Amino acid sequence: MPVSSAPAIVQIDSLDFGYGERLILRQIDMTIQRGQVVAVMGASGGGKTTLLRLIGGQVRPQTGSVRFEGQNLADASQEQIFAMRRRMGMLFQFGALFTDMTVFDNVAFPLREHTDLPESMIRDLVLMKLNAVGLRGARDLFPAELSGGMARRVAMARAIALDPALVMYDEPFAGLDPISLGISARLIRSLNDALGLTSIVVSHDVEITFEIADYVYILGNGRLIAHGTPQQMRDSTDALVHQFVRGEPDGPVHFHYPAAAIDDDFLRPAAVCKERS
Repeated sequence: MPVSSAPAIVQIDSLDFGYGERLILRQIDMTIQRGQVVAVMGASGGGKTTLLRLIGGQVRPQTGSVRFEGQNLADASQEQIFAMRRRMGMLFQFGALFTDMTVFDNVAFPLREHTDLPESMIRDLVLMKLNAVGLRGARDLFPAELSGGMARRVAMARAIALDPALVMYDEPFAGLDPISLGISARLIRSLNDALGLTSIVVSHDVEITFEIADYVYILGNGRLIAHGTPQQMRDSTDALVHQFVRGEPDGPVHFHYPAAAIDDDFLRPAAVCKERS
Protein backbone atom coordinates (compact mmCIF):
# COMPACT_ATOMS: atom_id res chain seq x y z
CA MET A 1 0.00 0.00 0.00
CA PRO A 2 1.14 3.60 -0.52
CA VAL A 3 2.99 4.89 2.51
CA SER A 4 2.14 8.26 4.03
CA SER A 5 2.01 9.82 7.49
CA ALA A 6 -1.28 11.53 6.61
CA PRO A 7 -4.55 9.66 7.28
CA ALA A 8 -6.13 8.09 4.21
CA ILE A 9 -9.06 9.93 2.68
CA VAL A 10 -10.55 6.63 1.44
CA GLN A 11 -9.95 3.29 3.10
CA ILE A 12 -11.42 0.08 1.67
CA ASP A 13 -11.04 -3.16 3.62
CA SER A 14 -11.99 -6.74 2.65
CA LEU A 15 -14.76 -5.50 0.35
CA ASP A 16 -17.11 -7.88 -1.46
CA PHE A 17 -19.83 -6.53 -3.73
CA GLY A 18 -22.16 -8.05 -6.28
CA TYR A 19 -25.64 -8.01 -7.74
CA GLY A 20 -27.67 -10.94 -6.47
CA GLU A 21 -25.43 -13.99 -6.28
CA ARG A 22 -22.96 -12.66 -8.86
CA LEU A 23 -19.93 -11.11 -7.15
CA ILE A 24 -18.28 -8.28 -9.07
CA LEU A 25 -15.61 -7.32 -6.53
CA ARG A 26 -13.94 -9.77 -4.16
CA GLN A 27 -11.80 -9.02 -1.11
CA ILE A 28 -10.71 -5.55 -2.25
CA ASP A 29 -8.29 -3.61 -0.04
CA MET A 30 -7.31 -0.07 -1.05
CA THR A 31 -5.82 2.96 0.62
CA ILE A 32 -6.26 6.33 -1.11
CA GLN A 33 -3.88 8.85 0.45
CA ARG A 34 -4.66 12.56 0.55
CA GLY A 35 -3.08 14.69 -2.14
CA GLN A 36 -2.42 11.85 -4.56
CA VAL A 37 -3.66 11.06 -8.05
CA VAL A 38 -4.58 7.37 -7.83
CA ALA A 39 -5.38 5.34 -10.94
CA VAL A 40 -7.78 2.39 -10.91
CA MET A 41 -7.28 0.29 -14.02
CA GLY A 42 -8.18 -3.09 -15.47
CA ALA A 43 -10.12 -4.81 -18.21
CA SER A 44 -13.64 -3.66 -19.17
CA GLY A 45 -16.36 -4.98 -16.89
CA GLY A 46 -13.91 -5.48 -14.03
CA GLY A 47 -15.81 -3.39 -11.47
CA LYS A 48 -13.92 -0.08 -11.70
CA THR A 49 -17.00 2.15 -12.05
CA THR A 50 -18.77 0.05 -9.41
CA LEU A 51 -15.90 0.90 -7.07
CA LEU A 52 -16.57 4.61 -7.60
CA ARG A 53 -20.25 4.04 -6.81
CA LEU A 54 -19.26 2.32 -3.57
CA ILE A 55 -17.01 5.23 -2.57
CA GLY A 56 -19.85 7.64 -3.37
CA GLY A 57 -22.29 5.67 -1.22
CA GLN A 58 -24.66 4.88 -4.09
CA VAL A 59 -24.36 1.18 -3.27
CA ARG A 60 -23.05 -0.59 -0.19
CA PRO A 61 -20.80 -3.63 0.11
CA GLN A 62 -22.07 -7.07 1.06
CA THR A 63 -19.06 -7.51 3.33
CA GLY A 64 -16.11 -5.33 4.29
CA SER A 65 -16.07 -1.56 4.63
CA VAL A 66 -15.60 1.69 2.72
CA ARG A 67 -14.50 4.67 4.80
CA PHE A 68 -14.41 8.27 3.61
CA GLU A 69 -12.49 10.65 5.88
CA GLY A 70 -12.78 8.03 8.63
CA GLN A 71 -16.58 7.57 8.34
CA ASN A 72 -17.84 4.09 7.46
CA LEU A 73 -20.38 4.62 4.70
CA ALA A 74 -22.27 1.47 5.71
CA ASP A 75 -23.05 3.05 9.10
CA ALA A 76 -23.92 6.48 7.72
CA SER A 77 -27.44 7.84 7.55
CA GLN A 78 -28.80 9.23 4.29
CA GLU A 79 -28.20 12.74 5.60
CA GLN A 80 -24.58 11.89 6.41
CA ILE A 81 -24.12 10.32 2.96
CA PHE A 82 -25.35 13.52 1.32
CA ALA A 83 -22.97 15.56 3.47
CA MET A 84 -20.05 13.34 2.46
CA ARG A 85 -20.99 13.59 -1.22
CA ARG A 86 -20.69 17.37 -0.97
CA ARG A 87 -17.03 16.68 -0.16
CA MET A 88 -16.70 14.70 -3.40
CA GLY A 89 -16.67 15.77 -7.03
CA MET A 90 -17.51 13.45 -9.91
CA LEU A 91 -16.66 13.64 -13.58
CA PHE A 92 -18.87 11.17 -15.40
CA GLN A 93 -17.86 9.40 -18.59
CA PHE A 94 -18.31 11.82 -21.53
CA GLY A 95 -19.06 14.70 -19.14
CA ALA A 96 -22.84 14.25 -18.66
CA LEU A 97 -23.56 17.98 -18.94
CA PHE A 98 -27.13 19.28 -18.82
CA THR A 99 -27.83 19.91 -22.50
CA ASP A 100 -30.43 22.64 -21.94
CA MET A 101 -28.15 24.70 -19.68
CA THR A 102 -25.31 26.99 -20.66
CA VAL A 103 -21.74 26.26 -19.63
CA PHE A 104 -22.12 28.83 -16.84
CA ASP A 105 -25.31 27.27 -15.50
CA ASN A 106 -23.86 23.76 -15.64
CA VAL A 107 -21.00 24.81 -13.37
CA ALA A 108 -23.28 26.92 -11.18
CA PHE A 109 -25.73 24.02 -10.67
CA PRO A 110 -24.05 22.35 -7.64
CA LEU A 111 -23.46 25.75 -6.03
CA ARG A 112 -27.13 26.68 -6.38
CA GLU A 113 -28.25 23.22 -5.29
CA HIS A 114 -26.09 22.82 -2.19
CA THR A 115 -25.34 26.34 -0.93
CA ASP A 116 -27.18 29.54 -0.06
CA LEU A 117 -24.57 31.78 -1.65
CA PRO A 118 -25.79 34.96 -3.36
CA GLU A 119 -25.76 34.99 -7.15
CA SER A 120 -22.97 37.57 -7.19
CA MET A 121 -20.66 35.19 -5.33
CA ILE A 122 -21.78 32.21 -7.44
CA ARG A 123 -20.91 34.22 -10.54
CA ASP A 124 -17.39 34.88 -9.31
CA LEU A 125 -16.86 31.26 -8.24
CA VAL A 126 -18.12 29.87 -11.56
CA LEU A 127 -15.88 32.19 -13.56
CA MET A 128 -12.92 31.21 -11.39
CA LYS A 129 -13.55 27.50 -12.00
CA LEU A 130 -14.03 28.05 -15.72
CA ASN A 131 -10.85 30.10 -15.86
CA ALA A 132 -8.99 27.24 -14.17
CA VAL A 133 -9.94 24.94 -17.07
CA GLY A 134 -9.37 27.59 -19.72
CA LEU A 135 -13.03 28.14 -20.65
CA ARG A 136 -14.09 31.40 -19.00
CA GLY A 137 -14.82 32.77 -22.47
CA ALA A 138 -17.21 29.88 -23.23
CA ARG A 139 -19.58 30.67 -20.35
CA ASP A 140 -22.58 31.43 -22.59
CA LEU A 141 -22.25 28.43 -24.91
CA PHE A 142 -24.45 25.34 -24.73
CA PRO A 143 -23.01 21.80 -24.61
CA ALA A 144 -24.00 21.19 -28.24
CA GLU A 145 -21.66 24.02 -29.23
CA LEU A 146 -18.64 22.48 -27.48
CA SER A 147 -16.07 20.00 -28.73
CA GLY A 148 -15.67 16.76 -26.80
CA GLY A 149 -12.56 18.03 -25.07
CA MET A 150 -14.20 21.32 -24.10
CA ALA A 151 -17.25 19.50 -22.71
CA ARG A 152 -14.96 17.35 -20.58
CA ARG A 153 -13.24 20.47 -19.21
CA VAL A 154 -16.59 22.07 -18.35
CA ALA A 155 -17.44 18.86 -16.49
CA MET A 156 -14.15 19.21 -14.59
CA ALA A 157 -15.07 22.77 -13.61
CA ARG A 158 -18.44 21.52 -12.36
CA ALA A 159 -16.75 18.68 -10.43
CA ILE A 160 -14.59 21.14 -8.49
CA ALA A 161 -17.30 23.80 -8.03
CA LEU A 162 -17.84 22.97 -4.34
CA ASP A 163 -14.11 22.73 -3.58
CA PRO A 164 -14.30 18.98 -2.81
CA ALA A 165 -11.67 16.99 -0.97
CA LEU A 166 -11.93 14.12 -3.45
CA VAL A 167 -12.62 14.12 -7.19
CA MET A 168 -13.45 10.90 -9.04
CA TYR A 169 -12.94 10.69 -12.80
CA ASP A 170 -14.72 7.90 -14.71
CA GLU A 171 -12.92 7.35 -18.04
CA PRO A 172 -11.95 11.03 -18.45
CA PHE A 173 -9.94 10.35 -21.63
CA ALA A 174 -12.46 8.25 -23.57
CA GLY A 175 -13.10 9.53 -27.09
CA LEU A 176 -10.67 12.45 -26.93
CA ASP A 177 -8.22 13.41 -29.67
CA PRO A 178 -4.53 13.45 -28.69
CA ILE A 179 -4.46 17.22 -28.01
CA SER A 180 -7.61 17.19 -25.84
CA LEU A 181 -6.39 14.06 -24.08
CA GLY A 182 -3.10 15.72 -23.14
CA ILE A 183 -4.88 18.87 -21.96
CA SER A 184 -7.32 16.86 -19.82
CA ALA A 185 -4.54 14.79 -18.25
CA ARG A 186 -2.47 17.85 -17.37
CA LEU A 187 -5.56 19.52 -15.90
CA ILE A 188 -6.27 16.57 -13.63
CA ARG A 189 -2.71 16.71 -12.30
CA SER A 190 -2.48 20.50 -12.03
CA LEU A 191 -5.92 20.93 -10.42
CA ASN A 192 -5.12 18.16 -7.96
CA ASP A 193 -1.89 19.86 -6.88
CA ALA A 194 -3.03 23.50 -7.03
CA LEU A 195 -6.29 22.94 -5.13
CA GLY A 196 -4.99 20.35 -2.68
CA LEU A 197 -7.35 17.66 -3.96
CA THR A 198 -7.18 13.90 -4.01
CA SER A 199 -8.08 12.32 -7.35
CA ILE A 200 -9.19 8.82 -8.35
CA VAL A 201 -8.90 8.22 -12.09
CA VAL A 202 -10.59 5.21 -13.70
CA SER A 203 -9.05 4.77 -17.13
CA HIS A 204 -7.93 2.25 -19.76
CA ASP A 205 -5.33 4.61 -21.21
CA VAL A 206 -2.14 3.23 -19.68
CA GLU A 207 0.39 5.67 -21.13
CA ILE A 208 -1.27 8.97 -20.25
CA THR A 209 -2.60 7.73 -16.89
CA PHE A 210 0.82 6.50 -15.80
CA GLU A 211 2.22 9.97 -16.60
CA ILE A 212 -0.02 11.70 -14.03
CA ALA A 213 -0.64 9.01 -11.39
CA ASP A 214 1.21 8.67 -8.09
CA TYR A 215 -0.16 5.21 -7.44
CA VAL A 216 -1.94 2.53 -9.47
CA TYR A 217 -4.38 -0.25 -8.61
CA ILE A 218 -5.11 -2.90 -11.25
CA LEU A 219 -8.26 -5.02 -11.03
CA GLY A 220 -8.71 -8.34 -12.79
CA ASN A 221 -11.51 -10.89 -12.58
CA GLY A 222 -13.07 -8.93 -9.73
CA ARG A 223 -9.93 -8.98 -7.59
CA LEU A 224 -7.07 -6.62 -6.92
CA ILE A 225 -4.21 -8.23 -8.84
CA ALA A 226 -1.51 -5.58 -8.39
CA HIS A 227 -0.78 -2.16 -6.95
CA GLY A 228 2.20 0.15 -6.80
CA THR A 229 3.76 3.12 -8.50
CA PRO A 230 3.50 3.40 -12.29
CA GLN A 231 7.13 2.31 -12.62
CA GLN A 232 6.50 -0.74 -10.43
CA MET A 233 3.59 -1.69 -12.71
CA ARG A 234 5.79 -1.31 -15.80
CA ASP A 235 8.43 -3.55 -14.19
CA SER A 236 5.97 -6.16 -12.92
CA THR A 237 6.61 -9.78 -13.88
CA ASP A 238 2.99 -10.77 -13.24
CA ALA A 239 1.65 -12.15 -16.53
CA LEU A 240 -1.73 -10.36 -16.33
CA VAL A 241 -0.19 -7.02 -15.35
CA HIS A 242 2.42 -7.39 -18.10
CA GLN A 243 -0.30 -8.06 -20.70
CA PHE A 244 -2.47 -5.16 -19.56
CA VAL A 245 0.30 -2.57 -19.31
CA ARG A 246 1.68 -3.47 -22.75
CA GLY A 247 -1.67 -4.05 -24.44
CA GLU A 248 -0.71 -7.47 -25.72
CA PRO A 249 -3.50 -9.36 -27.54
CA ASP A 250 -2.89 -12.69 -25.86
CA GLY A 251 -1.86 -13.85 -22.44
CA PRO A 252 -3.91 -14.66 -19.31
CA VAL A 253 -6.74 -12.76 -21.05
CA HIS A 254 -7.16 -14.77 -24.27
CA PHE A 255 -7.88 -13.32 -27.70
CA HIS A 256 -10.09 -16.31 -28.61
CA TYR A 257 -13.29 -16.97 -26.71
CA PRO A 258 -13.41 -20.64 -25.63
CA ALA A 259 -14.64 -22.80 -28.51
CA ALA A 260 -14.53 -26.35 -29.85
CA ALA A 261 -11.54 -27.47 -31.87
CA ILE A 262 -11.36 -25.68 -35.20
CA ASP A 263 -11.51 -29.02 -37.06
CA ASP A 264 -14.97 -29.59 -35.62
CA ASP A 265 -16.28 -26.43 -37.30
CA PHE A 266 -14.44 -26.56 -40.63
CA LEU A 267 -13.53 -30.16 -41.50
CA ARG A 268 -16.25 -32.28 -39.96
CA PRO A 269 -19.18 -30.46 -41.69
CA ALA A 270 -17.44 -31.06 -45.03
CA ALA A 271 -17.14 -34.75 -44.26
CA VAL A 272 -20.80 -34.92 -43.33
CA CYS A 273 -21.78 -33.25 -46.64
CA LYS A 274 -19.66 -35.72 -48.61
CA GLU A 275 -21.35 -38.70 -46.90
CA ARG A 276 -24.81 -37.30 -47.73
CA SER A 277 -23.91 -36.81 -51.40
